Amino acid sequence: MKLYYKIFIGLVAGIIFGYVFSDYAGYLKPIGDIFIRCLRMIVVPLIFATLVIGVYNADIKNLAKYGTQTVVYFLFTTAIAVTIGLIVANIINPGQGLELGELTEVKEVAPVTFSSVIVNMFPINPIASFANASVLQIIVFALFFGTAMSLIGEKSKPVAAFFDSISEIMFKISEMVIKLAPYGVFALMAWTSSKYGLDIILPMLKLIFAVFIASLIHILVTYGLFIKYVARISPISFFKKIAEPAVVGFSTCSAAAAFPLTMRAQKQLGVPREVSSFTLPMALTINMDGTAIYQAIAAIFIANAFEVDLSIPQQGMIVLTAVLASVGAASIPGAGLIMLVMVLESVGLPLEGIALVAGIDRVLDMFRTTTNVVGDNTSGVVVSALNNKLDRKITETPLSELED
Repeated sequence: MKLYYKIFIGLVAGIIFGYVFSDYAGYLKPIGDIFIRCLRMIVVPLIFATLVIGVYNADIKNLAKYGTQTVVYFLFTTAIAVTIGLIVANIINPGQGLELGELTEVKEVAPVTFSSVIVNMFPINPIASFANASVLQIIVFALFFGTAMSLIGEKSKPVAAFFDSISEIMFKISEMVIKLAPYGVFALMAWTSSKYGLDIILPMLKLIFAVFIASLIHILVTYGLFIKYVARISPISFFKKIAEPAVVGFSTCSAAAAFPLTMRAQKQLGVPREVSSFTLPMALTINMDGTAIYQAIAAIFIANAFEVDLSIPQQGMIVLTAVLASVGAASIPGAGLIMLVMVLESVGLPLEGIALVAGIDRVLDMFRTTTNVVGDNTSGVVVSALNNKLDRKITETPLSELED
């Protein structure tokens, strides 16, 4: 049986087990936590080693082009994502008729400035950046490191061979960990299903439905059109090949945890490592499409709950703020919260409204992370197609005929 079938079985079985045996599902959570830890263990060395080798072997002009195309692509899709979120939220009005009850006090988070984020991209201590998994700082250091290796020439060949070996070792570790995916997904979904039962979900069903519908539209329409008309790939074939990282992202609520499977999916889609080793680390940090959808719908939800009518210019401000915040908060822990604070402040909504969505944040996070993971996978394909780098022979090979 192919791995993606096993993962889907684990997902469905976990939901059923958690609902039926909710008292025992908590015992499975350590298995899921270990699985997430193993996945995240791979991310930093995999990103650094592959990016260093990618920079060393690539033309600097190509890297600049890949980087520019990736950033522009995600700024554009983020703007579309926020707009879709606002349209869906205005149709559904998820917060209408909500009984507020007693609000929990929310600590205000000071928004970061764009200039401070640019400065913080450059590490003071690269070792600390590795320890804290600060991906943007790791990317910048890898760019300097790989460029310096390329400029040195002959003397850097032993180091290049070392990092090439490291990247191959990390890919092999990825393969080992990925085989545990069905069991990790089962454990995580059993715990999630038992914790977030119908009692907490039903009162917020309209909000959950709105985020789900907007995310689905963005995935199928926005990404689907880019895949079909820019990358010139069958959307059905694309979605089959990225199913594994999408399901892992859904169950773990972590795009970083899905990163090793995303790298594997890019290979199955015919994206060369020269492109994927550069676009995917960037996508992991700046792709906030799913989070942007959540921000837009949460803002309308909170406005509905407090009986505030947002004008068209105010909703336009939500689009602008969410797009800029997606870049500005990319490298900051708790980026989703900071983005929501910035969005609410931009239109004068009370920050206490964050408490309304906090209770089901895990459920909403499953949808926004899945959207982000799908977006991560589109970036490598789109950038490769724009630069005629796709291996069409692999791209057109059905998933069932590719080796696990």
